[in-house]
Amino acid sequence: MKKVLYLVLMFCFTTVVLSSSCKKSGGGGGGNEPALVVELNPAANSNQAPAPGPDFPLTVTIKSTLPPSGVKIDVVARQDVAGSTPFFTQSINSTTSVNTFNITNSPRNVTIRVDVTVTSLTDSNNKFTGSYTYSRK
Repeated sequence: MKKVLYLVLMFCFTTVVLSSSCKKSGGGGGGNEPALVVELNPAANSNQAPAPGPDFPLTVTIKSTLPPSGVKIDVVARQDVAGSTPFFTQSINSTTSVNTFNITNSPRNVTIRVDVTVTSLTDSNNKFTGSYTYSRK
């Protein structure tokens, strides 16, 4: 019984010693990056009143410190129905705080959902996602 207890204690001791000497990688230094804070105009989670269109502007403003390598902004607009195909997609890499988009070809008389994803190019785990809806008269 003493041998079993001795082996268990040695195993625990060895585990503690080895785990304390391990270092985690920061993935290129991005692990200490502040979380992205982003403001959309129209506002995220809003439902815009029907408008004549045909174009619908979107402004994506990075309120937090920009990551050293910049961000990737993905904008996807589709009818707000599960499984619908996007009618507008645009993806840009940016190193500026204010970025404008112009959503075109919106179908009439349906609710449109716009999904915006902003991803740090330094740390791909640092991400913002937001969406809003609108409709074209």
